[in-house]
Amino acid sequence: MKRMVRTVQELSAEEKLRLICGKDFWHTDDLGGKIPQITVADGPSGLRIVKERAEDGSETAYPAAAYPAISLLANTWNRAAAAEMGECLADECLEKDVDILLAPGVNIKRHPLNGRNFEYFSEDPVLAGEMAKAYIGGLQGGGVGACLKHFCCNNLEYDRLNQSSEVDERTLRELYYLPFEIACQAQPVSLMCSYNRINGTFGAEYAKGFALLRGEFGFRGAIVSDWSAVRDRTASAAAGLDLEMPFNGENYRKLCEDYRRGALSDAALDACAQRVLDLVYRCKEMRQGKKPARTDKERRAAARRIAAEGMVLLKNNGVLPLQAGGSAALSGCYARPDSCGMLRGGGSSAVNRGEEKFDLPARLAERGTEARYEGAFRFDEVESFGQSARRAALLAAECDCSIVCVGLGEKFEREGADRETARLPAVQERAILESAKSNPNTVVVVFAGSYIDMSAWEEKAAAILFAGYPGTGGDDALADILVGKVNPSGKLSETFPRCLADVPAADGRCVSAGVTRYTEGLGVGYRCFSTNDVPVLFPFGHGLSYSVFAYSDLSASAEGGALHISFAVENASERSGAETVQVYVRECVPLVSRPDRELKDFAKAEIAAGKRKRFSFSLGQRAFAHWSASKDCWEVSDGVYEVLIGSSAQDIRLRCKLCIKNGEILLR
Repeated sequence: MKRMVRTVQELSAEEKLRLICGKDFWHTDDLGGKIPQITVADGPSGLRIVKERAEDGSETAYPAAAYPAISLLANTWNRAAAAEMGECLADECLEKDVDILLAPGVNIKRHPLNGRNFEYFSEDPVLAGEMAKAYIGGLQGGGVGACLKHFCCNNLEYDRLNQSSEVDERTLRELYYLPFEIACQAQPVSLMCSYNRINGTFGAEYAKGFALLRGEFGFRGAIVSDWSAVRDRTASAAAGLDLEMPFNGENYRKLCEDYRRGALSDAALDACAQRVLDLVYRCKEMRQGKKPARTDKERRAAARRIAAEGMVLLKNNGVLPLQAGGSAALSGCYARPDSCGMLRGGGSSAVNRGEEKFDLPARLAERGTEARYEGAFRFDEVESFGQSARRAALLAAECDCSIVCVGLGEKFEREGADRETARLPAVQERAILESAKSNPNTVVVVFAGSYIDMSAWEEKAAAILFAGYPGTGGDDALADILVGKVNPSGKLSETFPRCLADVPAADGRCVSAGVTRYTEGLGVGYRCFSTNDVPVLFPFGHGLSYSVFAYSDLSASAEGGALHISFAVENASERSGAETVQVYVRECVPLVSRPDRELKDFAKAEIAAGKRKRFSFSLGQRAFAHWSASKDCWEVSDGVYEVLIGSSAQDIRLRCKLCIKNGEILLR
């Protein structure tokens, strides 16, 4: 058996140069058989393996199981669900001989119109980081490497190849670095740089950030470029970017020339090449002896469970769950889509669902509801309102309730472009209003990957269910919630403001050509709205249930420099359900500008009808700290703090105060 090379000392300079440039679009170079080759593929919500690429750059992928979009996974607020989805994807990768899944993404949802928000977890760094950490743990525990992305501040698709995200150091630390810091605790095998510049430096050349990852954050993997993100291979290698993907002949030739004339040191080249070698062997060792743990049927069942858990009941006047044996008028093409592109975002994460169909009317009929369907509008319609819409309104008047299925899809949410508006197309808004006029029991089901401006119709709807992009079995998951077979438990991982104008980042995409200044600083999402008392439509962490939960019996103690809290949650209803409890911290009289509240931890648990469950948390010094720009470190100011325990960022149920003096926690 041929001996494999494991150290850069065994390679020539030419081989090292080839190794750090990849082989083609999806593989690393095996150096003529001297080392194993690794295969990468797109994620994060299903395995996307490209079957063929056309001359215009368009691609066709092999059919695969579609899992809930990351935005919907985040709405579960369930680390176990994230880990299970990672495990299922690992099984898919093992079957297709894929070593690294290019996922997950933890970019903060700073701007509601970002075209890739459906691929990201949250506006909050703790929620994003914790869910990503669990996802990575599940994926890599199953034998497949993760690629955490996009480092960092890729918060809009607009001119992403050139834009400079100009962000102060404190905001970077507290918002944009933090999810990477948390996710790195799972030790992903690789991490992907962003396209954009960070304070003027391209993501592929961000030496300061790479040093932080490898030093303070403990990242031990390889840093990979986003596809074609490298402008100068020599500069990026010197900065610490290990692997350029895909292979770029022009970049490679210039790299070789630069090396020969001494522009790239042997030390920098060796460091990159060794990390790529380590990546290759770590991936192969991770896969050794691993076999898929779940059948295809079991994985699809998991996708369905996760989708149901992530769907968020935003509003309900009692019309849901549907009454047994009743009639329901279903309208909107999303109830029976003719294209899988209607129920997914577009770009590198778009999963080809093959022949799988989504048929909500059929699923409701199977559950005993008389479901009558009319299309009302088409996916490609924007403003027209024809005979089908009128028939849908008439049908709504004839039935016990009306369910209008609206949404976006890859036409509106996609990689490479941002959304033009936060509102639904006018034809969809009109369909909702016409239904509500015909039948006050109108339920609106929204299929989208991020925030929707509902101001034009929210008051007219009896219930609103945010179904997201649910993936395989999503019609079954949705039907189960509508009829009450499943008790909804999803909660929003992003704020739904009353209108886009209330979002500071929406004032302007850039202040000058090629520059986006993050003038709002820490004022992103609920941090802004709670601090400035700005009313919102649905707050961060909001989600209704068919159960009622009561919080009580808060106790607190201080020991070992940490605060330990415990409280009870009772299911004060006659049906079992799951509740997500959220722990926020605020400094009452801060010495530096701080948000009114910041999420520090969360937990989700099923609670049987009439039963109580006790939740316990420990908050260390970091939970009370801010980043000191003057001292370049995390600092806990002496003062009074309040811990807020809630069912959402605005629905605070319990509170306790404490003092911190010289690092010591003193309970009040």
